[in-house]
Amino acid sequence: MRVRSASAPAPGRDVNEDLVFRFGPLVGVLDGATVPEGFDTGCVHGPEWYVRHLAARIGLAEAARPAATLMSNLAAAILAVRADHADECDLDHPGTPSSTVCLLREGGDQVDYLVLCDSPLVLDAGGRITVVSDDRLDAAMADLRRTVATIPAGAGDRASRFREAVGVQRKRMNRTHGYWVAAADPDAAYHAVTGTVALRGRDALRRAALLSDGASSAVEQFGVVDWAGLLDLLTVEGPAALIDRVRAAERDLPDRLRRHKRSDDASVVLCEFNPDDSGA
Repeated sequence: MRVRSASAPAPGRDVNEDLVFRFGPLVGVLDGATVPEGFDTGCVHGPEWYVRHLAARIGLAEAARPAATLMSNLAAAILAVRADHADECDLDHPGTPSSTVCLLREGGDQVDYLVLCDSPLVLDAGGRITVVSDDRLDAAMADLRRTVATIPAGAGDRASRFREAVGVQRKRMNRTHGYWVAAADPDAAYHAVTGTVALRGRDALRRAALLSDGASSAVEQFGVVDWAGLLDLLTVEGPAALIDRVRAAERDLPDRLRRHKRSDDASVVLCEFNPDDSGA
């Protein structure tokens, strides 16, 4: 497995709340949830601390139990980070630090993958491009926007409406009919999207891209490329080139079409394989 990666903070920010990592046959992308200014989290740590500790704990879990499922090792890692907080933090607070998770692990004749929240995985296998995504956050946010839209315009200014929206979103984190993300509850790992792809034969995996939503926005928000074009761009020009395309698109986007953030941290990992073309 050949691995290339790139990760960059949003322009104008010194802190990158994304993290890419590799521990032997395991690669991953984590995207820490940015805390809106003025919101409490019940924690003395921030998203950057959380993703670094979670990545380290995932690596230790994999080293200790290389045959365990990705779900099981992610659950163990979340539980270990919970202990890392010690007694300094209120881990039942709805704003406790959290992160998306996208993992790929090579093993013999197959790879295993795990996707939790909105960091998608793009697979090129058997001549087909497949996107593995967890759309529960998108569904929860769409429902949230509908709820906020029903609030009378005179009920408060924009800031107060935003605060109410964030409060509603937090209540739906790691809840049935809400969305799941790595935070303080190890049970979230068992709600991840998982699967296996062959590394041999006609349907062998050739390429895989792990993306934070800041990088997948090249397709999902800006339409700079499609998923096949994204993989080709990564293969020919490298992961940093994709982030450059995203930054250019962010600069050119009219203010009226911007998301709640003008730009986002962006991370991408490209994995390339040498499939057995014998068809066996």
